[in-house]
Amino acid sequence: MKIAYERGLHELGDGLFAYLQPHGGWGWSNAGLVTADGASLLIDTLFDLRLTREMLDAMAKVTERNPIGAAVNTHGDPDHCFGNQLLPEGIAHYTTSAAAAALSGARPELVAGMFASEDLGAEFSAFSRRSFGAFDFRDIELRVADKTFDSSLDVLVGDRLLRLIELGPAHTAGDAIVHVPDADVVFTGDLIFVGATPLIWQGPVASWLAACERIRLLGARILIPGHGPVSDASSIADIERYLIYIRDEARARFDAGMDAEAAADDIDIADFAGLGDPERIAANVHSIYREFDPSLPASTVPEQFVRMARWASRHA
Repeated sequence: MKIAYERGLHELGDGLFAYLQPHGGWGWSNAGLVTADGASLLIDTLFDLRLTREMLDAMAKVTERNPIGAAVNTHGDPDHCFGNQLLPEGIAHYTTSAAAAALSGARPELVAGMFASEDLGAEFSAFSRRSFGAFDFRDIELRVADKTFDSSLDVLVGDRLLRLIELGPAHTAGDAIVHVPDADVVFTGDLIFVGATPLIWQGPVASWLAACERIRLLGARILIPGHGPVSDASSIADIERYLIYIRDEARARFDAGMDAEAAADDIDIADFAGLGDPERIAANVHSIYREFDPSLPASTVPEQFVRMARWASRHA
C-alpha cells in the first residue's frame, strides 16, 4: 500500500489510521489510531500540546463515531508522550513498566530548560534551535500511563484483538509495538525509523536486532514507524544494516584504542547518506562503547545531545 508522506491523518483500511509528521526528524513523530465497533485506541501522542491538539482535531471525524477509549505509549520518549494530558480522562492508558519509569523522569520543564540552555556550548545552542525550535513546551503537565505491562498484553478494541509486545531494551529501555493481527499491521514506535538515523539511547544492539527479527516474524504487510513514511518489511532490513555496520565499525576502533568521539568522526557513513540526523552516530558509538566496556561512565541525555551537536558542527 502506497501512503503519501504528507502531514496529517491517513486511512490505512480496516479501520486503521496513521498520523504522519514529515520530515520525521527530531521530534516529528508519528501516531496511530485503531477503530472497531464504535471504539478506538490511540497509539502515541506528540511532542507538544499544539501538535497533539491538531492531531486530535484531524482525528475527530473518526473519533466522533469511535470515541477514544484507550491509548498506548510505545515508549517513554517525550515526542511520543508529551501530549498525554489531552487524552480523555478515565480511559485505559497502557505502556511498558520501563517506559513509564523513563517518562516519569522526563519532566517537561527540564526538557524545555535543556533545549533553551546557553550553558551547554555554542554548538549545542545552534543545534537545539535548528532541531527543536519549532516545539512549544509550555503548559505541559506530565501524564504517565496508569496501566503498565511487561512482555506482552492483549487488549480489545470492541471485539478487535490488539497485541502489545515489549521488545526493549533497544532504542529505549521500554520499547513496545502494537500488532493488529487481523489487519497484518504493526505500529512499531521507534524500533523502526524510515529515512532517519536510528538512535541508541539504551541498547544493546543485539537486543534491537532481536526486536527487528520479532517484528519480521509477525509477517505484517504494513509497518507504521515512529518516524518517517508508512513502510513494509523492507524497512526492517534497513535498520539492521545500519546497526550492524555501526556496531562492527565501532568494535574495530574500540579494539584499536580509539576513543568514542574519535571513532564517531572516523566511521564512514557515506552508505547512509540518505538518512536524516546523521549526528546520532556520536551518541550511538558512545552507547556501543559502553556495551564493549560497561565500566565506562554512563551519559546523561544532555551529554549525549552535546556529543551529537558537536559532531554536527564538525561535519557541517
